[in-house]
Amino acid sequence: MTKLTFGTHPFLLGFEQLERLVERTAKSSEGYPPFNIEAVAENAYRITLAVAGFREEDLAITVEDRQLVVRGRQAEETGERVYLHRGIASRAFQRSFVLADGVEVAGASMEHGLLHIDLKRATPETVVQTIAISSRPGRK
Repeated sequence: MTKLTFGTHPFLLGFEQLERLVERTAKSSEGYPPFNIEAVAENAYRITLAVAGFREEDLAITVEDRQLVVRGRQAEETGERVYLHRGIASRAFQRSFVLADGVEVAGASMEHGLLHIDLKRATPETVVQTIAISSRPGRK
């Protein structure tokens, strides 16, 4: 018996890439930094990442192949601090989110140690296409 995967199911034509997207998303399951995703309107979303201690210049937001990537790297401390306890993370991170077709980044802002990334989904217009049926020459 042949096992059908999600991307090779006969009723899902052209969705082969979806399986690759799911695999790529599963690889970025690290828990730092914590984040929220919320729907702020019918076709608008907001991703909020807790990036306390990071400055705007320590963060980079890019979209690469339908994948939103947020990277953070703090500058090395040059001071002579002696920590008795260091519980605030200052490690570099990379957090990825796969964007659906038509979802675009509308903007980003920082507020109280939270990085907000606003997303919007363009509403496609409905297109009805009529396909002409032609007879093939030589067939009866």
